[in-house]
Amino acid sequence: MTSNELFDKQLYTLVDLAHGVPNFFDGVFNFLARRTDFYTGAGIDQAKSIVLQAFDKNLEVAQKKAAEEQREREAKEKRAAERRTAETVKQEESSGIKELTDEEAEALERQLDAEKKVKKDSVELGDASTSKKSAQNNDEEEEEDKGKLKPNDGNGCDLESYRWTQTLEEIEVTIPLKVSFFFKSRDVVVDIGKKSLKVGLKGAEPVINGELSKAVKLESATWTLDSAKKTVVVTLEKQDSVQWWSRLVTTDPEINTKRVVPENSKLSDLDGDTRAMVEKMMYDQRQKEMGLPTSEEKKKQEMLQKFMAQHPEMDFSKVRMQ
Repeated sequence: MTSNELFDKQLYTLVDLAHGVPNFFDGVFNFLARRTDFYTGAGIDQAKSIVLQAFDKNLEVAQKKAAEEQREREAKEKRAAERRTAETVKQEESSGIKELTDEEAEALERQLDAEKKVKKDSVELGDASTSKKSAQNNDEEEEEDKGKLKPNDGNGCDLESYRWTQTLEEIEVTIPLKVSFFFKSRDVVVDIGKKSLKVGLKGAEPVINGELSKAVKLESATWTLDSAKKTVVVTLEKQDSVQWWSRLVTTDPEINTKRVVPENSKLSDLDGDTRAMVEKMMYDQRQKEMGLPTSEEKKKQEMLQKFMAQHPEMDFSKVRMQ
């Protein structure tokens, strides 16, 4: 163990007692001014030189550490990207789906938008009785939504103690801890369950403590602390990524999810796994509309044909291909 490492525990305790590095340095230089001749013994210039030399010496250590951590993060992200790419290729090979280029994806989006417009126009040209019935249904829905809050600009809700926003995949909760003193992550309580959330400061009443509106994935849940803003940010991945949440915890007021405004996105903006899934769904939909087999049906046909080729002695005349 080096001499520097011997002081780590004591210095960490002092920084913690001082409530931060700025106060710690203020205390150190105040001690040198009162109890030593650091400022006057060798002169002010020499004192400044000693401080700057120590700063520059350890700046290089910090920069090397930061660069090494950055390289490790980049290597980890690269390995994760390679795994996702390999899984996507494997899925495409098994389903018979070819990944679209960005240009092909945009062309497909335009085609689907045009088809939707045609269907919408045909509905609008329906008979008057259908329109009247639809209007009645809308009135009923509006009645049900009375008293519900309008979503904020992040499709969530701004409450007195915290704010939450959402996409179809994630929930982000921002909790300002309204205290005057400095605190660290170890002073914060964040307890995330599959259907529960508790956030607050140790020894104080939690800001959030309740049952979540819907289930989340524990393995991907994260939280961060912004010490400067004294704010905790919790990120949760939804178990069901096709529904909008009407509230964060069951005791919150509901928002009107019919007024949620989803962000526009392109297939080319999606990650590999999501894009492959969407392209497969689009492919299967087009196949059904044309009366052709879907990717799963094609896969079954190929398996049956392979089995028939391996067993020519069997009679398959009554087998109907689907």
